Amino acid sequence: MLDLCLSNCKIVPENITRYIGVDGGKIVSIKRTPISAGKNIDISGNIILPGLIDAHVHMRDPGFTYKEDFRTGTEAAAVGGFTTVLDMPNTKPPTNTVRTFKEKINIAKDKCIVDFGLHAGADDPTEIKELAKLKPASFKIFMDLYDDDYLMDLFCEISKIPEINGSKPIVSLHAEDKEIVERCTKKFKENLNPIIYANARPPYAEEVAVSKAIIMANKYDLNVHICHTSTGKSLNMINSAKKNGINITSEITPHHLFLDPSYLDMFGSFAKTNPPLRNMSDKVNLIDLCKADIIGTDHAPHTIEEKKDNIWNAPPGIPGLETALSLIMTGVNRGKISFGDVRRLLCENPAKIFNLKNKGFIKYGMDADFVVVDMKKRDVIKPENFHSKAHYSPFEGKKVRGLPIMTILRGEVVMYDGTVFEANGKYVYN
Repeated sequence: MLDLCLSNCKIVPENITRYIGVDGGKIVSIKRTPISAGKNIDISGNIILPGLIDAHVHMRDPGFTYKEDFRTGTEAAAVGGFTTVLDMPNTKPPTNTVRTFKEKINIAKDKCIVDFGLHAGADDPTEIKELAKLKPASFKIFMDLYDDDYLMDLFCEISKIPEINGSKPIVSLHAEDKEIVERCTKKFKENLNPIIYANARPPYAEEVAVSKAIIMANKYDLNVHICHTSTGKSLNMINSAKKNGINITSEITPHHLFLDPSYLDMFGSFAKTNPPLRNMSDKVNLIDLCKADIIGTDHAPHTIEEKKDNIWNAPPGIPGLETALSLIMTGVNRGKISFGDVRRLLCENPAKIFNLKNKGFIKYGMDADFVVVDMKKRDVIKPENFHSKAHYSPFEGKKVRGLPIMTILRGEVVMYDGTVFEANGKYVYN
């Protein structure tokens, strides 16, 4: 007898109803007929997806735990339907040495209630070779912090790393050009109107950085991933590079997809993020989903007190783990997004790109990670109800339809109807 049967599961986009058998935390059968198991959960014909994977989160742990920590951040993930999160390295201390990387793994193991991986910083070239042995999801580089010569040095150093399990290292990039950002920021910084912030980091700052990334990916034969791609032109450049055989992928965020600079006018610094929200003529749109590789939330929490500061002093970042899926499913309900896109962008491609061998698919032998979605359930986004410590959002007041009602991690229910249960998240690259 199996551990668990999930009954009456509606699998999309195939639009079929199946019974899913789980044993030892793995999917062991997918059948048309009932399965005998020690425990049965009736999904009641609701949509079931593979547990979502967020390849871009900032859990702020260690060093900034007053903003977020691995416990509250992964609670937010579970509520949002995410069963795996990959954390960025810009903590205090930064995760750019073997010592700090190992320390962060231990911190996360004690707190996480969903599975996790870590991106490594690449600030210290002398650490890169040994860091690679710990299997970071990628090496993260903020192009807006370094000049071109230093960026080339980092790429060169990463290119020397031997393949691990047949995979080359991945370089994840915050793609904004340092010189352009500094020049434009200096030009506009006396203006305290929040909407001017979009001009301080203009679209071409990203597009120039993406063009440099393509050149370096080609020169050093590396796998490059562009985080939070915000302009349609950037996406087109990335896809042209792919057609020319360059190993490059793209991520878009819900806030760049659904918002524009008018939200800076409405929400001020609470809508501040880097890269900034883009005008309709420049931004990524729903019609661009077919060009993107993944959706990442860039969950970047801060305190309300910090975000109340003026547009130049307030830190950039929007919390996204608890709003992403409901916003996207609202798009599905409106006929603007397909179930196939949801599965590809939030489950399958993140698993493929970041080498998560047992995640992202409802298939025999995979981890029994699922999110159940009630496509009829309605709500209004209320940040005061977030499990994240960041109780703000430029999506506040948005009406949504299609909500995650259950999250299952390796066969164990970690969230039901907004309530989060105890669970032990694991490091995914062991």
